[in-house]
Amino acid sequence: MNNQNVINEIRSKIDIVDFIGEYVPLIQKGKNFFGVCPFHNDTNPSMSVSRDKQIYKCFSCGASGNVFTFLMDYEHIDFKEALKILADRTNISIGNVHIDKKTNKYDKYYDVYDLANKFYQNNINSSFGSKAKEYLKSRGIDDKIIKEFGIGLSLEDSDSLTKLLKNKNYNLVELENIGLISNGHDAYINRIMFPLHDINGRTVGFSGRIYDNSNLNKYLNTKETVIFKKGECLYNYHIAKDYARRAKFVIVMEGFMDVIRASTIDYKNVVALMGTALTKEQISLIKKLSQNVILCLDGDNPGQKAMLNVGNELEKNGLKVKVIVLNDDDDPDTFILKNGKEAFDNLVENAINYSDYRINNLKKGVNFNSDLELSNYINNVLQETSKINDEIRREIILKKLAIEVNISYNTLEKRLNEYLEMESQKEEQKEEKQQVKTKLSLYDKACYAFIYCMLNSSKVINYYNRNNVSMVEKAYRHLASEIYYYYTKYGEVTIADFYTYLTDKAELLELYNKIISYESSYDTSDKAIEDYVKVINKYNERQEIKRLNALVKKEIDPIEKAKIAEQIRLLRIGE
Repeated sequence: MNNQNVINEIRSKIDIVDFIGEYVPLIQKGKNFFGVCPFHNDTNPSMSVSRDKQIYKCFSCGASGNVFTFLMDYEHIDFKEALKILADRTNISIGNVHIDKKTNKYDKYYDVYDLANKFYQNNINSSFGSKAKEYLKSRGIDDKIIKEFGIGLSLEDSDSLTKLLKNKNYNLVELENIGLISNGHDAYINRIMFPLHDINGRTVGFSGRIYDNSNLNKYLNTKETVIFKKGECLYNYHIAKDYARRAKFVIVMEGFMDVIRASTIDYKNVVALMGTALTKEQISLIKKLSQNVILCLDGDNPGQKAMLNVGNELEKNGLKVKVIVLNDDDDPDTFILKNGKEAFDNLVENAINYSDYRINNLKKGVNFNSDLELSNYINNVLQETSKINDEIRREIILKKLAIEVNISYNTLEKRLNEYLEMESQKEEQKEEKQQVKTKLSLYDKACYAFIYCMLNSSKVINYYNRNNVSMVEKAYRHLASEIYYYYTKYGEVTIADFYTYLTDKAELLELYNKIISYESSYDTSDKAIEDYVKVINKYNERQEIKRLNALVKKEIDPIEKAKIAEQIRLLRIGE
């Protein structure tokens, strides 16, 4: 059995609806299943998953594929890694399947960070690490946690890591560029080292903390480098992803100490922001963890301000957000240390809806004796209420507000309906934008349709071969040729399996995605096939006439000129 057959067998053993349903909630509508697309900023379910065809496609961003492509894009892994995961899931051996590992120009940087991380971890477990360990234990961090989170130690010797890496023949300029050395010496000296990982669990940076009462800055973090972008990472993402999917919610905290502390009471579905304003890349990562988010940020004013900003961005992106409000002098780390697991469990179970938190927050600083401030407060509450997609909750809020501000329910309801209408118009405009499709020429449409029909009918593949159907555009021509080759080699073509075949052919895969996603159905009748080919041939003739016209202008020999002119004439009359 060759590689492709083994790969196809693995794909056929996994139902794509069940598989994607583990990552994205799906609702059946007719034959297909629909869910929120994880590959773009989607708030309404725009991704369709077909059990019949075993593929998914997003009608908004155009993402499409089979179980392999979904896993690769969702987890940001290559085909080899995806194949291993799915092979393990199906208990199919891939021992004889050879897939070349894709090399990355930054692989050497990942390697050197891995080496540095092991060096720091070795230090903390040596005699040099006794004081650092004492400090960590005073903070409630024992050897088990040190090992689990890969916590290490940079030494007082300012050249210890530099010497090691020089002996390994690493380039000092490159080491400086990626933040491991500074001015020819170690960037981190005498600090407890917390490794920072990318979404695949590779070490890409460090946060170094002082522990000996020095006057240096408490934390020193790796600068932004080619492999470390703070706005594209979430602390602990690579660990939290599996736990969050099982728990069906993710907790977002501020700092890595909060995450570490939460793990000690068995909360593994926790990530932390990386000290930046929430970015679209981080929102995308959170969406991939779960649609249900609990924000547990610091209890002080900056933390509560961040709660509003982060919660607002997450809600705008279609996530269901709840919040845990801590006391002013608490953060998750100190709260858990003081109060323990049961108290934190209680906070999680009683987390309040973000919309309620936001409405309650509107009262802060309002002078209820001022008509202007009271009016602004009422309008702000009604605007927030209009964003809640639950009639019962809206009515409860209105009744409470009517009593609170002593205004009739009917007056408030009338104004709320105005805001609801405005929200409805915004949603309609958003949907209209999403539904705008790329306009294709008649020729492109014919090529799309003909290639799609080849994928679904051996009769059309044979027609393609028998009639020497050719397309001027290189990408169309190559894709049709690959379909024919695949059919002659494997005896059949399925849309789902052909995705996998094109994995390492990026340009053709992009075109294939567009063809699959462009229409929900193509006319596959015999007459339609002939019509597609007529359009393709007509376009080919026009392109050939253009080429010959350009040639005739350059030609000097009158006899050759006449020959080219005759070719043009014959093309125009269809001979």
